[in-house]
Amino acid sequence: GKLWFGSRLFSDQFSIRILPLAIFVLAMADSKVKDMGLAEFGRKELTLAEHEMPGLMAARKEFGPGQPFKGLNINGSLHMTIQTGVLIETLAALGAKVRWCSCNIFSTQDHAAAAIAKAGTSAVFAWKGETLPEYWWCTEQMMTVPGADGCDQLVDDGGDATLLIHKGKEFEEKYAKDGSLPDPNSTTNAEFKCILQLLKDSIPADKTKYSRMAAKCKGVSEETTTGVHRLREMAAEGKLLFPAINVNDCVTKSKFDNVYGCRHSLPDSIMRATDVMIGGKRALVAGYGGVGNGCAF
Repeated sequence: GKLWFGSRLFSDQFSIRILPLAIFVLAMADSKVKDMGLAEFGRKELTLAEHEMPGLMAARKEFGPGQPFKGLNINGSLHMTIQTGVLIETLAALGAKVRWCSCNIFSTQDHAAAAIAKAGTSAVFAWKGETLPEYWWCTEQMMTVPGADGCDQLVDDGGDATLLIHKGKEFEEKYAKDGSLPDPNSTTNAEFKCILQLLKDSIPADKTKYSRMAAKCKGVSEETTTGVHRLREMAAEGKLLFPAINVNDCVTKSKFDNVYGCRHSLPDSIMRATDVMIGGKRALVAGYGGVGNGCAF
C-alpha cells in the first residue's frame, strides 16, 4: 500500500517507518474545524475539564489497559464542547476509532474542536455557526467511515444521525424498486430539504451506502427527549433498525443536565445577554418538570 499526504505520495518502505505519524496526520486531514490555531487554548481547557469529570478519568484508568473498544468505530453527533472532548478522548483511550460532529449549528466550541482534531484522537467536523447544508454535510462526513461500511456504535443527541441512516436506507430501497430519487422540492421544511438533497446526491454515487451502514451499526445511545421520542415512535412502528439506549432518562443525565445544568446555564446566559446585575431581580419561570425546577434557581 501507499500513503497520500496532500499531494505527495510515499512508498511502502517509507510508510512503514512513519506509520504512527501517518495515522496522526491523516486523522487531522480528515477533519474540518474553524481554526486549528485555537488548539492550544482548547487543550488547556480539556486538561482543566478532566479534573471535573472524574468518572471518565476513572474509566480510562480502569479499562484503558484492556482496550475494550479496540477495533471498534464509534461515531458521535453531540455538542462539540470541551466536555464532549473529554468523552471523545476517553473512547479513544479505550481503543476506539472515533469520528465526531456537533448536533447543533451553534453549540460547537471551536477551540475544543481544534484541540481534538490536532491531537488526532478523533476526526472532527464541526464549527460554530454552521448553515443547515453545512450541518448535514458534517453529519454525513461523521457517519462515513473510511474503509468500513459505517460505525459499530453511535452516540446521538437529538436523533439526527439516527434519522439520516433510516431515511437513507428508506430512499435507497425506493430507488432500487422504481429508480426514483428523493425530491427536495417535495417539502417546505428547510432542514428536511437538506436531508433530501444530501440523499439525492448520495444514492447515485453509492446505491447501498446507508443500507450497509444500518446493518453495520450495533446500537445507538440517545441523549435527549426529542431523540428518545423519535426512537419510541420507530420502535412502536417496527421501523427501528438497531437497538437503542435511552440515556435521556438516566438519573445522572436528567439531574445534572435538566436540573443542575439549567440552574447554572440559565442565569449565566441571562447575565451574558443583558449585562445587568441579577441580584434582587424577580423572575418568572414558565416551565415544568426537571428543566423548570432547575431554572427556578
